[in-house]
Amino acid sequence: MARRRKNRFPERIEQVRITGLADKGFCVGKTPEGMTVFVEDVAPGDVVDVRPFRKKKKLLFAAPTRFHERSSERVEPFCQHFGVCGGCKWQHFAYAGQLREKERMVHDAFARIGRVEVEQWEPILGSAEIQYYRNKLEFGCANRRWLTTEEIGTDIDNEVPVIGFHKAGAYDKLIQIEHCHLQHGPSNELRNGLRTLATELGMSFFDMRERHGLLRQLMVRTTTTGECMLVVAFFADERETITHFLDAALERFGNEITSLFYCINPKVNEYLMDLEMVHYAGTDYVTERLGHVAFRIGPKSFFQTNTAQAERLYAIAADYAGLTGTENVYDLYTGIGSIALYLAGHCQQVVGIEEISAAIDDAHVNAELNGVTNARFYAGDVRAILTEEFAATHGRPDVLITDPPRAGMHPKVVDMLLQLSVPRLVYVSCNPATQARDLAILATKYVVTRARPVDMFPHTSHVENVVCLRLRNL
Repeated sequence: MARRRKNRFPERIEQVRITGLADKGFCVGKTPEGMTVFVEDVAPGDVVDVRPFRKKKKLLFAAPTRFHERSSERVEPFCQHFGVCGGCKWQHFAYAGQLREKERMVHDAFARIGRVEVEQWEPILGSAEIQYYRNKLEFGCANRRWLTTEEIGTDIDNEVPVIGFHKAGAYDKLIQIEHCHLQHGPSNELRNGLRTLATELGMSFFDMRERHGLLRQLMVRTTTTGECMLVVAFFADERETITHFLDAALERFGNEITSLFYCINPKVNEYLMDLEMVHYAGTDYVTERLGHVAFRIGPKSFFQTNTAQAERLYAIAADYAGLTGTENVYDLYTGIGSIALYLAGHCQQVVGIEEISAAIDDAHVNAELNGVTNARFYAGDVRAILTEEFAATHGRPDVLITDPPRAGMHPKVVDMLLQLSVPRLVYVSCNPATQARDLAILATKYVVTRARPVDMFPHTSHVENVVCLRLRNL
C-alpha cells in the first residue's frame, strides 16, 4: 500500500469565505471549519469553492473553481490586461476597500509581529490618483508573445515581437501591453512606437530561452515637469545597429525624449542598475520637484515612483520630526537625499548616509541645485558609518530619520540607535512587517507616539508606514 504523503492536501475545499487581502495579490479566506486558506483571483466578501495547488509550511494556497457569492465591493477593472499582467492585482476591488485592508495589514503586523503599542494611530492616506501615478516603468522585449489559455489552439500568431510585462512568476513569458494605466506622460505612445519602429527596421528582439536577439529592455521615466528619460537595453554591443535604431527613435520621437541612454545587458537577469549607462542624446538627467525641492534624476537614481504621494509622505515625516530650526538631523538610507533636502530648510544641519555611492553623488548635485549648504552626505554601509565616533564628529542627532529597504534595518544599526538614544526617531518603511520587528527591539527605550500608513501603490499589496518614536522618560 502506498504511503500517504505528509504534504498532501484536499483536491477541493467548499464554501471558503474570503475575509481580507493578503500579500502578493492573494486574499485570505476561512473554511466553514475555521481553516485559513490563501486564494488568488478573488475579493473580500466572495464565497468560493477552491482547488489547493501549493502547501508551504502550514499555509495552503488555492485557486477558485466556483463562486457562490460575489463581493459587493467588486468593481469593473479599467485595464484590458488585468488578470493576465501581474502588475495590478486588485483593480477588481473598490479603492476604499483596498485602503481599509491595507490599514488592517499594517495594524496586524504591529500587533502580531512586533507587539507594538501605538499611542495614536492616524488614518491611512490614500493616493489622490489611482491611475497614471507612477513615474518609472521597466518593460521587457521579446521575439514572441505569451498566449493565454483561451488563445492556445486558435490561429493567433505568437511569433511576433512584443514589448510589455512578464506574466506573474514566469521569466520567459512576456505579455504585449497595448495600454498601461500606471504611468503618465508619453509612456504608452513611446513604448508602442518603439516596437513599431524596431519592427520596421528589422531589429531582432530578445529570445529569453535561447538568449539571442538585440532589443531587450526599455526603462521610461516621466516627471510632473513634463520631461521624459528613455533607457534602452541591448543584449549585445552591436554598435552600428544600435546607433541606427537610436537615431531613428530620436527622429521620430525626439519631441518626447528629454534624455536618452542605452546600456548593454548580456547577463541572465534583467537588473540594469549595475550596468554602465551610455548617455546618447539630450540632457543626462530629468528634473522633478517635491514641494519646494528640485531633483535631478539620472538613469540609476532611486526616486519615489509616486511623485505626488511622495510629497505627502515627506510632509508627514516632516510633521513627525517636529523641527524648529535648531536641530541636528540624521537621515539614514538617504538615497539621493530626497528627505534630507526636503527637511534641510527647517533644521540647523542634516547628515545623510547611503550605501550606494552614485546616489550620494546625486545628493551632492541636488544640494547644490537647491542652494542647500547645511547638508552633508556620506557613502557607505549605514552599520559601518553610524558609530559613536561618527556622532562625536558630526554632533549627536536631535532627530533621526530612517527609511531602510524592505529588509528593514540591520540589527547593528538598531543597536546603535539604542546606544545613541536620539530624543526623536521617524521611521519610514515600505515593509510594515520588518518595521514592526525593528520597533519591537527599539521599544526597550522608545515609545511609538504616532503612526500613519500611506498608500503609494494603488491596486497592489504594497503599503508604506510612517511612525514617530519618542525616547522614554522625556
